[in-house]
Parts: sequence; structure tokens; C-alpha cells
Amino acid sequence: MKRILITVLLCFTGMTIFAQDMSYYTREYMRQDGTFRDRLIVLENIRDAGITGIGDFYQEALKFLLLRAPDIRTRSEQEAAERSVIILSQGIGAEKHTAAGLELWQAAEFFDVVRGSNEGNAMQSCLIALGQIDAREFIPHIAQRLHDYNTQTFRNAETRRRYQTAVIGCINALETFKDISGFNPVFFASVGSYDPAVKQIASDALPNITEDPGEVISAIINETANNPMVKLEAWNQMLKSKAPDASKAKTAAVALATGWSYVTSDRAMQERLRDMRKSAIDTMRQFGIPDNSVYTNLERSYSSNFNNRAPDYDEIMLTLNTLAAVKSDEAVDLLLKFLRELHGRRVSGPWGDRERQVFQWVVSCLGVTGTSSQAVKMMLTTIQRTADYTPFEQGLARNALNSLGG
Repeated sequence: MKRILITVLLCFTGMTIFAQDMSYYTREYMRQDGTFRDRLIVLENIRDAGITGIGDFYQEALKFLLLRAPDIRTRSEQEAAERSVIILSQGIGAEKHTAAGLELWQAAEFFDVVRGSNEGNAMQSCLIALGQIDAREFIPHIAQRLHDYNTQTFRNAETRRRYQTAVIGCINALETFKDISGFNPVFFASVGSYDPAVKQIASDALPNITEDPGEVISAIINETANNPMVKLEAWNQMLKSKAPDASKAKTAAVALATGWSYVTSDRAMQERLRDMRKSAIDTMRQFGIPDNSVYTNLERSYSSNFNNRAPDYDEIMLTLNTLAAVKSDEAVDLLLKFLRELHGRRVSGPWGDRERQVFQWVVSCLGVTGTSSQAVKMMLTTIQRTADYTPFEQGLARNALNSLGG
């Protein structure tokens, strides 16, 4: 009967009166002898009437609910309270009622899924509303909460479901805030132990948090506790971002260095590191080498493969192509060093298919650098005049020298 009466009053008084005076409904909602079910009925009727301009009412109603929340004793009271919080937080978010940030966070904490009785929907709604009202002072708290969830081990499917409901709320809020401090926990949600749909939500949110996650991703790649699969996924997120070319090149240098410094005996993890190195090298071919320390790792990508029983020719070729594209003095010096080493093998051995293939690449790359180095031209001239080389090999040197104006 009470619900019918409230509904009738809503219909007759209309939106204008509600926007001007909510005193009757405030009294009805805050009756000391009212139950959680009674309060839910009031909120449902107000929501269904489509009333707007009542952000203050929503805030005070949420504050009152939090005051009475310790009185929850039964499952039905719990459900009514959670449904009430959902209506109130959605109303606050829709009204963009910025003054209600504290109440929303307090509600999120009270209905946190770490308490086994909480379903997670109320917490999710509060987190989403915090994003909608741009309550940025709570970004660190939401980011920390998501970080904590990411480290959880779920005992059963029901626990997983409840936690994932809250996780989605955290992701939504951090995506809305567009603050770089939210990138790390959202990234780890995207590679965590959640269901594929939840991980996809996190992955889709990452580009919207920041256009340039270079510093965060570099830290993830550098962190020794993160396995190569996580490092590679972080690097791939960098490639998907709208970061400036210089930032991608700088992060690529980190990825290449980590690709060599991280040690593992796991063959699958070694493959992930190799994939990351090759992608990083090619990125620097496109966007440049950010600092001279990179050349040490480029030389390692060449030498470690060249001297390996099972070389990755793709990594060798990518390295050489990057040095040719960069055209710096340091790049030319490395190419010349490789050519001199090959020349020594041609004269003294061994000289097999590997040496012939790499020789062709190195000489061709030197030809496209446009270098004016006399040392390079002298080496190419020497090759032309050394009888140990085949006419084809001498022709490669001649073509490169002609390209350099020699």
C-alpha cells in the first residue's frame, strides 16, 4: 500500500516539484522505523519517475544508508541495501553530483567484495559513479584496490564472479579518469587470471587511459618479477598506443636491453624474449635510435645469432636493416666491424652458407647508408681486389662502392 501511495504522489506532483522540494520523500526515506525494503521502494519510485535535479537528495540518502548499514542482519536486508546503493550511485553519476565523492567511496568500501556477503554490483556502481563525477582524489585508492584484486587467487567460480564484478568497476573508473597512474593495474588486469571477457575490457580501456604509456610500460618491461610473456604483452600495448615516435623508440631500447639481460632456461620464454627484441629493433628502424647505448645491444643481436649453431637470421637481418636506416656514424662503424670480421673469415675460414648470406646483407646495407667514410670505401675496394672472393661477391662490393660515390 505504501508503494502505491508513493507512486501516486509522484505522478501527481511531477518532476518540477521534486526538483524544488524533496522534503516529503526525504522524511519518508529516513523514517527511523523504516526498513531497508521500505527505503528501496521509495528509491525505485523516484527512479522510475525519471526525476532530475536531485543530486543533493541522492547524496543525503546515500549518507543515511551508510549510517544504517551496520543494522543489516538478514540476506533480504543485504539485497535491498545493495539495490538501493546501485540506484543512488547511478543517480549521483547521472546528476554529475561532484560533492558526493566521499559517500560513494565509503559505500564502495562497505560493499567491497572482500566481504563474502557482498555481490559486487553495488561496489561496481559506486566506482563507475566516482569516475562519472571525476572524483580524482580517489584515483590512488581505486588503483590500489584493483592492484590488490589482481593478486588474488580465486577459490571457486562464485568468488571469481563477485571479484570480477568489482574489477570491471575499477577498470571503468580508471578509464574514465584518464590518469596514467591507472594504467599499471589495468594492464595487469588485462593479463591476469580473469575470464577472457574481463581481460578484454581491461585491454580495450588501456588506450583510453593515456596516449603515451611509455614510462609505465618501460617499468613493467624492466621489472625482473614480470615474466617474458608479460613483458612482451606490455611492449605490444606500447605499439598499439598513440605515443609519439620518440617515446616508442625510447621504450624499444628498454625492450631490446631487457630482451638480452633477462635470463631463463624456459624455451617458450626465450622465444617471447626473442620476439620482443626483434619487434623493438624494427621499431627503432622506423623511429630512430634514442641513445648510443642501444648500439651495444644491436651488436649483441647480430653477434649472438651469427655465432650461434642455430642463428635467428631474421634478428640478424632486422639488426642490419636498422643500422642501415639509421645511417649514423656509430651504425656505419658497426657495419664496418661486421664486414671486417667477415673479411677475415673469407681469407682464413670458415666460409659457408651462413657467412655468404650475412656478407651479402652487410655489404648491401653499407651501400644504402650514404656514408662518406674512407675506411668503408677502402674495405669495399679491398674486397673487389681480393682473389678469395667470387666474382658475385666482388660485384656486391663494387655495387655498394658505386652507391657511395666511390
